[in-house]
Amino acid sequence: MNISNIPVLTELQNESDIRGIAIETETKVMNLTNDRIERIAYGFAAWLKDIKKLAVDDAHYPIRVAVGHDSRLSANRIKEVLIEGLTNANFEVIDVGLATTPSMFMATQFPAYDCDAAIMITASHLPSEYNGLKFFTKDGGAEKEDIQYMLEHADWGYVYWGNMKGFVTKRHLLKDYSQDLVRKIREGIQDETNYEQPLKGAHIVVDAGNGAGGFFATEVLEPLGADISGSQFLDPDGHFPNHIPNPDNKAAMESLKQAVLENQADLGIIFDTDVDRSAIMDKEGESINRNALIGMIAAIVLDEYPGSTIVTDSTTSNHLETFINDLGGKQHRFKRGYRNVINEAIALNEKGISSEIAIEVSGHAALKENYFLDDGAYLVAKLLIQYAHLLKKGQSLTDLIASLKEPVESEEIRIQINASDFKLYGQNALEDFRAFVKNTADFALEPVNHEGVRVNLSDEIGGGFILLRMSLHEPVMPMNIEVDTAGGFTQVMNLLQPFFAAHEKLVIPEA
Repeated sequence: MNISNIPVLTELQNESDIRGIAIETETKVMNLTNDRIERIAYGFAAWLKDIKKLAVDDAHYPIRVAVGHDSRLSANRIKEVLIEGLTNANFEVIDVGLATTPSMFMATQFPAYDCDAAIMITASHLPSEYNGLKFFTKDGGAEKEDIQYMLEHADWGYVYWGNMKGFVTKRHLLKDYSQDLVRKIREGIQDETNYEQPLKGAHIVVDAGNGAGGFFATEVLEPLGADISGSQFLDPDGHFPNHIPNPDNKAAMESLKQAVLENQADLGIIFDTDVDRSAIMDKEGESINRNALIGMIAAIVLDEYPGSTIVTDSTTSNHLETFINDLGGKQHRFKRGYRNVINEAIALNEKGISSEIAIEVSGHAALKENYFLDDGAYLVAKLLIQYAHLLKKGQSLTDLIASLKEPVESEEIRIQINASDFKLYGQNALEDFRAFVKNTADFALEPVNHEGVRVNLSDEIGGGFILLRMSLHEPVMPMNIEVDTAGGFTQVMNLLQPFFAAHEKLVIPEA
């Protein structure tokens, strides 16, 4: 085989998954084509054989792979081509149809499925023309280097074992996954008076944003007795006609707020497209996401596992660290990227440092008790169990974070890097910024930091922090600023002016 004939597929890699343009538009050219999808199926087969050491060449015991998708318009096209490639490699394929990313991993754990691997067709919260692939084995999700291996071996020539054709069966994984969640919530609440419907009397609205999360209302909350009237956008629709399914999106959270207030609900729940992220809202219409969501689940985890280390990404506030410390825990700020925080928590446990959760401000939350799987539905299940316990005491979930302070002003600025070699320019700029901080009276470098340059602000300008870092993929330097006094943001920007004046290729967008 001439490897040089393999199409260049590296443009499809997005860290630990694959993403591309699956629908041609006026401005975007399709790069997630049928040919590439089929080749990726063969690269996946090669990865299972060579890296995961699965016996894919045993004709009598074919590898079993589950394939599912979210609500995207291109899902069925991609699934058909992917399954064709997998069966060409003699795999037994279970087509589970509409699914969530966490449920696809669970297909490798549920005894009734016992899949060797699983593939989820999704591009998370990206616009409707995008799609992608996420990969799992029983060990967990694929890593960055695994995706690279698949793409480097994405050709039929690597699938040289046997000439038999695999076969396809269909199963309703999302129904089984829902029943598993219902069981876990019932067992967690342990309501002796109403075991079957422990959420009876609770009014909870769900906003699925026309992604794959609508099942949570009808297949989880309703069987538990909750009133789900007012829930919205539960039907899958890849056009996403109402708002982007994204708990980190202001329009999406405003939509949930209106649903909660108009229906006088006790609680609101929102998911992203493939349900690996979530957030909630209280009855007053106050969003519980980002730092507040981390604080809430940290309070629950630290009650169950005292002294645990809470692994977060780099952008969390100083107030969150204080909150976690006051609860007897420890915050470990690490790098952005859900695989980064998950792998860091796993690594800490291997070193003997107890860490029960890894969570990003974006809503990716992975608990050790749940395979360190970033599962938005499982996170909500944990919150609902605590919600039921607190109700019996006349309390609410927000009582858990009553002492968590919020900054007075908080902004993220996405600074453009107008340089051909933006990565080199950005790294040099970070070194210059570190030196600039050392020579600025009201700035102090954070001594324990794993990404970019984090700066603690003096009390004279109101306290808080600055975090300047490189984007994972784009010619952008995100800069997070939090201050605890009104007008503090403007004061900080004035102090930063000399640094940006000396770096003309760093362009701050106009307000």
